[in-house]
Amino acid sequence: MSQSELADQRAAQAVVNHHSELAATLSGHVTRLVEAADAGDTTRVRELRDALTSWLHGELLPHAYAEEAALYPAAAGLPAGRLLIDGMLGEHRVIAALVADLEAAASPVVAVATAHALQAVFASHLAKENDLVVPLLVDAENVSLAGLLDGMHDIIGADAGTAADRCGCGGCGCGGDIPRAAGAEAQTLALDARIDVRDVPPGERHARVLAALDALAADAALVLVAAHAPLPLLAEIDSRYAGQMAGEWLQDGPDVWQIRLRRRPVPA
Repeated sequence: MSQSELADQRAAQAVVNHHSELAATLSGHVTRLVEAADAGDTTRVRELRDALTSWLHGELLPHAYAEEAALYPAAAGLPAGRLLIDGMLGEHRVIAALVADLEAAASPVVAVATAHALQAVFASHLAKENDLVVPLLVDAENVSLAGLLDGMHDIIGADAGTAADRCGCGGCGCGGDIPRAAGAEAQTLALDARIDVRDVPPGERHARVLAALDALAADAALVLVAAHAPLPLLAEIDSRYAGQMAGEWLQDGPDVWQIRLRRRPVPA
């Protein structure tokens, strides 16, 4: 086996391992949620639902959107991959919708049912990635899976050992801890309200930005300030708001990224 083939095999195993970690973490969240609901502890259910949605925004959704940025385009370009990837993208939309439903769940019964549905869809989705998408990329002659995954923390995990000190193609999402120059300043590039997530704990960044966007009035805007290009978050915003938000890049690194996000007016 050549060095490139060995590297691809290792990359494939890293993806599968990270999938197992995500599935196990999700299972733990759902189990605790069910136990609290069975005990009739409504307050605890609410707390556990919020913890689960925070993890979903901080880990699971960035993983999905990082796959869309790194793996899916390469797989879709293969003869056997286009229809498969169309289906995988459709499942991503289902997962994102279930996350939104879980956030809005007003009762323990609805929260538990939604969490179970999310767990089932995600398990099926991971099985297809492990058994279909990853082998398709490993077997493709003109695709380097290891190259696609270099630096993609949200796909292979932060401890997988590839380019752990940098973010590739936005793949570390808003959960990445990318070093920035000491004392890097974000210039004031707009008069809109600003939300600076550089010092926000990784697991809270997506939820905080989405909550701020939910509160935006029509035609109002805010400026998102980040330590790296938050591509998975922007993809999540696009999916969540379905064209309701317009984005404008104000500052594109190298130490600070700023994006103006404006809620489009509702058509008369």
